[in-house]
Formats: sequence, C-alpha cells, structure tokens
Amino acid sequence: QVQLVESGGGLVQAGGSLRLSCSGSGFSWEDSNMYWYRQTPGKEREREFLALIGPSGTITTYAPSVRGRFTISRDNLAKMVYLQMNSLQPEDTAIYYCKSSEVDFWGQGTQVTVSS
Repeated sequence: QVQLVESGGGLVQAGGSLRLSCSGSGFSWEDSNMYWYRQTPGKEREREFLALIGPSGTITTYAPSVRGRFTISRDNLAKMVYLQMNSLQPEDTAIYYCKSSEVDFWGQGTQVTVSS
C-alpha cells in the first residue's frame, strides 16, 4: 500500500521558517525522484512544483519562486524527504505535498499558513 505522509506545517509569521517532513512507503524509494508541490487557496486544480531531489540526493532543482529560500533534502535510510523553508511570506500559504516519481499518488498534505 502506497503511503505519503506529510507533516510539519503550521502557522508562522512572515520571515519565519518551517521544516516539512514526508515519509514514504509502498513504492521503490531508492529509485524515486522526490518532489514537493503546493496548492494555494483558490487554485484547487493546480499544484505548483517547488523542488525535486534525485534518488541519491545529489541532484536538486527548485522553482524560481522558492530558490534560495527553500532547501530539499532526503534521508534514504529513513525513507524521508524534507523541505526547509526560510524567509516565509504570506504568499507561501498553501497546502504542501510530497510526491514520488514512481507512483501516481498524493497524500493529504500539510497546511502552511504565513501571517503578515
């Protein structure tokens, strides 16, 4: 059974930081590119790509909107992927999801709310 469980969201003031976590199981973790996406209020049919990390963790890619503020990382022994988010702004308010390249599956996401 495929599982992707995101955690670590919450309410933070503008300029603050959060670290999101995602645990994955039920698929070939060692072969997976892992991604972080977000879905903003009013855009329920769109998920914005934020970051990608390759299977070994040596390759990362970021969307321009988060490059320099967000950092993706992974722990392959623990089957976890992380998103360190710094300098958060109100426009970062969204539900954040992780995703594997190996399965067409979305978890429940974790809500991030940034107050001004």
